[in-house]
Amino acid sequence: MSRRKSAGRSGGTPAAVAAERAGVAFTLHPYESGGGAEGASAGYGEEAAQALGLGRDRIFKTLVASVDGALTVAVVPVSGSLDLKALAGAVGGKRAEMADPAAAERATGYVVGGISPLGQRRALPCVVDASASAHPTVFVSAGRRGLQLEIAPDDLVRLAGARTAAIARPARDRSG
Repeated sequence: MSRRKSAGRSGGTPAAVAAERAGVAFTLHPYESGGGAEGASAGYGEEAAQALGLGRDRIFKTLVASVDGALTVAVVPVSGSLDLKALAGAVGGKRAEMADPAAAERATGYVVGGISPLGQRRALPCVVDASASAHPTVFVSAGRRGLQLEIAPDDLVRLAGARTAAIARPARDRSG
């Protein structure tokens, strides 16, 4: 895969602008998005994997959880699911639950299905699943539905101010 700095077609998403300003190599990958009437967060990641012809372990979904009342970002592969207990432990908390979607949108400045770990309105604590390091590059939302940003895992962690931890668990096999 080509790794070139590219923000010209980003539509100016804050995530692409943040990566460009940091001077890291990244590639934007637009694809046709259904817009997500059926829009669970896992559904958007699945849609991206299918549209881009990529394995579900290379596309990472960005989820927002509340850990002891504080919003926290979790970046996990589409091939798995978020382990809320592991996320809480990774940030020194006791209890985690998925955040209210409206609260996640307000805090990040992005819509559900397009939440990026980069360029958020308010920088939230972030944890990237340790499995990201197994790949030369990973794909995360570039800040809108239908646009993925390919970036080296180390650059993602650095730009997001994240830590890494094992916060994903394998998803049960599902057809479709």
